[in-house]
Amino acid sequence: MSHNTVVPASTGPVSKTKWSRQESGIGGKRIAERGIRKRVWIDLDNSPHVPFFLPIIEELEKKGFDVVLTARDSYQVCELLKFHNVSCAVVGGHWGRHRTLKILGTLVRAMRLVPLMIKKRSDLAVSHGSRAQVLASYLLGIPTVTILDYEFTADTGFLKSHWAFVPCFIPDSATPKVKKQVMKYPGLKEDVYVPRFQPDSSLKSRLGLNGKDLIVTVRPPATEAHYHNPQSEALLEAALDLLVNRPDVQVILLPRNQRQAKVLREAWGKWIASHKIIIPEQVIDGLNLIWFSDLVISGGGTMNREASALGVPVYSIFRGRIGAVDKYLAANGRLILLETVEDVRTKIVLERGDVARRNPMDQSLALDSIVEGISSIAEHQCLPEQH
Repeated sequence: MSHNTVVPASTGPVSKTKWSRQESGIGGKRIAERGIRKRVWIDLDNSPHVPFFLPIIEELEKKGFDVVLTARDSYQVCELLKFHNVSCAVVGGHWGRHRTLKILGTLVRAMRLVPLMIKKRSDLAVSHGSRAQVLASYLLGIPTVTILDYEFTADTGFLKSHWAFVPCFIPDSATPKVKKQVMKYPGLKEDVYVPRFQPDSSLKSRLGLNGKDLIVTVRPPATEAHYHNPQSEALLEAALDLLVNRPDVQVILLPRNQRQAKVLREAWGKWIASHKIIIPEQVIDGLNLIWFSDLVISGGGTMNREASALGVPVYSIFRGRIGAVDKYLAANGRLILLETVEDVRTKIVLERGDVARRNPMDQSLALDSIVEGISSIAEHQCLPEQH
């Protein structure tokens, strides 16, 4: 398969801030003449979208596109934007776990995005599943591209993107319904940015790790997500109980938001006070933390797949519907699915990893394919919608 090939899968019917990465000085030249450049609007809706879209943005800018960014204040999005020195308009936040509030939050955010984007005249809107962007783009007549890697994401009803990108492991029968075309890219979402990773050993001293104990990174389940299964919380408790009772283990615990951090601090305060469990006070580079961990236990898909891409042993306590990507990784021994408390006790292997033998991937077919696909759509197929 060519590096630049995107395989069609199926066809179907705030605060004042800079708007573009060119203007924020992160990459590319400041726009000299708007009239000769296509403009792509990217919305960062969740924490994993920040590292995912950074190389995509850089490659689009190299191709001459003007990239406009917006973001939602959800989980650690704002902290990651600051960590990566990215400036953009932050619009809306997270409205909690209840379905009615989620819908209301999406509507409110879309209505706030519309007036901000009217004067931007974007040619194409791109996101990794931002419902608010799809709705705002529909109202503005902007064609949309949605990137997804989990086929059981809640359906958006009558709101359909024009194009979608999904990993090649998702079968055609499970791809989303779109107005024009679904395209598949080789590899995983994480393959877009993991090849650019460079280890930084100073992380260990900054976290106060003693260098003797096994380091286990633990990511709790997304308790506010629509796909959350309470069984994941039982597995998290069992995993932490196993780890804190091992004298040679230190746990790096990564809550998803302040509410979850408060609950975990109350439940595991004794172990946090003794430095057995460390909750970082500031946002850290997740890939770097995974790299220097001996193993990872996570209730979230992104960290599981990042660990897999880096060659770090990883155990999933996610108990929602298992998607095609995780099934593929599990079938190939790159991810171990924990389904019961007994699995936690019997399947987790606590042994030191060999960092010297780990090698991040040195190529990104996924990045090439997605960038080429977006470029082709923006240059040749974008026409305003007629309402």
